[in-house]
This record gives sequence, structure tokens and C-alpha cells, in this order.
Amino acid sequence: MRGEAQPGHLPVSQPPAAHVPVLYTQVLEGLQVIENGIYLDGTFGRGGHARGVLDQLGPGGRLLLMDKDPEAITVAEQAFGPDPRVSIRRGSFAALAGWDQAVALDGILFDLGVSSPQLDVAERGFSFGKDGPLDMRMDPEAGQSAAEWLAQASEREIADVLWTYGEERQSRRIARTIVARRAEQPLLRTAQLAELIASVMPRGGDKIHPATRSFQAIRIHINRELADLETGLDASLAALKPGGRLAVISFHSLEDRIVKQFMNRHAKAPPSNRRLPEAQAFVPALQLIGGAIKAESAELAGNPRARSAVLRVAQKLGTNAGDTLQGSAA
Repeated sequence: MRGEAQPGHLPVSQPPAAHVPVLYTQVLEGLQVIENGIYLDGTFGRGGHARGVLDQLGPGGRLLLMDKDPEAITVAEQAFGPDPRVSIRRGSFAALAGWDQAVALDGILFDLGVSSPQLDVAERGFSFGKDGPLDMRMDPEAGQSAAEWLAQASEREIADVLWTYGEERQSRRIARTIVARRAEQPLLRTAQLAELIASVMPRGGDKIHPATRSFQAIRIHINRELADLETGLDASLAALKPGGRLAVISFHSLEDRIVKQFMNRHAKAPPSNRRLPEAQAFVPALQLIGGAIKAESAELAGNPRARSAVLRVAQKLGTNAGDTLQGSAA
């Protein structure tokens, strides 16, 4: 039952009032933190969930923190660095398999997408509502910025990205306009791009800003978010010990679809009418812990950004298909 402590786990408390991360209580209940366990937060952000995990760990527990954003790593080092239970590494969770400390974990958390501090700082270039450099990189020292990519990508490539990652129905029109405009002047600011997209979008009853889907699509492409997610999920399954839990928060259907399909693929046998060797020899590696978890009305009232958040939790099974592990009943 929600809010009750399970044997071997500590009760979940509320987060500090200064920073309320999305689905805080649900994440900690899903992870079922063990006092002397080892946990990885692969998307530190500003440490809201990490603080909740650390508060439940005893002297023998450990918390591994990762983030590709150097500003997030600076915050982690200042707030958590002095704690001997904490280890910090800058990088994408897609590379967690290369961190020799990230093995035999009791729990892993991925809080996907762009963080609130990244959205709120205009200079990071993530928000169409704040004019700033057209960057969008979670690691501003790696790869192309959005401005650099838009300056050289073909019209077809831009349209494909807008459609694939933003499901933008006007992708071809927007791409054509971007290519025409950049021939006259470079697109260097978020306000420039947002205004350009709004100028070619048909007027309708859509309540979201015309640039919403395009900005999402470009950000996902620039940061290789979906490819990193697939790699990170595979690595997380290998890093968890039997009984360990994986909790993933996604914020749009593309992410959630990948997470759901990954968990189902490792938890459920293929349809019985498929006479394939892999179907006949299927051994589940995960057990699903409930279904899609969303924010309740009280959280939404205080944090509107939680409205699109979806949490999924799964537990790694043992080497035998019939193993049932502590806390695995959903």
C-alpha cells in the first residue's frame, strides 16, 4: 500500500520545499530504497530525487550520480561531493556500462528530457519562450548546437527530424521556410526560430505554442536522446543485481513508448502463436511493478510541468524464470 514501509526499506518522506522534483514520492516508493543498497541517478539535474535516495541510505549505502550537463555536475559536487557515500561522474547514462562502479546496483533512476533549470535559463537555448542563443545542447561542450545543425542540414533532413521526433504535421513547410530564411540571414536565436515557425503555422484551436513540437524535435535530435535512452536501458538491465529496480520518468510519447516496449520485451513472452525459437525459450528478466504512474491533482496544482510525466518501474528477476524477489508484487 502506498506510503507504508516494506520490510527492509525506509518510509518515504516528502522532499524539501525548496525543490520538488516530479513524482518524488512515487519514485522513492518504486525504488524501495534499501538502507545499505547501491543506487544510480543517471540524470542528476538539480538533485531532488538524489537527495531523497541519499536520505534513506545508511552509512553502508552508496549513491552514484551522472549527468551530461556540466552545470548539473557542479551542483552535484557542491551539494553531495563531501559525502563519502556519493560518487559523481559527468556523462550520459548511455555510457554507464563504462563506469566500473556502476555494477550490482539495487536501483537505477532515469528522469528523462530537459530539466527545469535548463528550460529556465535563456542562454541554454531550450525554450521558445525566452530569447537566447539557439543551442539546445545538454552538454554545451559536445556536438553541434541547434544553430549549427540548422545552418547546414538539408531541407529533407530537417523535415524528417521535425516529423520523427516532434510529430509535427507541418514539418515540410517549416523545413522549407527555415532553408529559405537561412539563405538571407543565419538563425542564431531562439526567438528567431520560434517566430519563423509561428509565421508559417496555420491558425487553429491548438492551445500549445506553434513552436512546441519543433523545438522538442530539434532538441531530441541534437542530444541523441532516444538513441541514448535505448542504450542506457540495455546497460541498466545489465548493471542491476537480481531484485534491483529500474524507475524511468518520461515526458512525451516517444520516450514512454521506448521504455514501455523495453520493459514489456523483457517481462512478457512473445505471443504464443509465433513459433519462433526465442518465443519458445523466453525467460523473463524483468517483472513489471504496476503500470504507468502519473502525477496526482495535488502535485499538478503546484507543478504544472508534471502533467506530461509518466513513471514506469520494473524489477530485475533472478537467473531462474520462476524467481520471485522481495517487493516484486505489484
